[in-house]
Amino acid sequence: MDIYKAFTQLNSKNQASNFLTDLCTPNELKALEERWEVAKLLATNKYTYREISAKLGASTTTVTRVARFLFDKNNKGYTSLIKVKK
Repeated sequence: MDIYKAFTQLNSKNQASNFLTDLCTPNELKALEERWEVAKLLATNKYTYREISAKLGASTTTVTRVARFLFDKNNKGYTSLIKVKK
């Protein structure tokens, strides 16, 4: 079973939490959570990259990388779960 299919089989927040906790190290989980928070703040268009970096303690490199995938790439992974204000 590939990892993408495994994600589609998760049925609850608790199951997703347990799966990710088993799958990822604490640092990997923290990085994923940080990127998700960055994406949500970027989507509001209320904060500069530096403000988001300071607010979350994320590097400006992380903020820039998330922004690239949020706004410029065709994957639309973030935007499929966040309403992006334009």
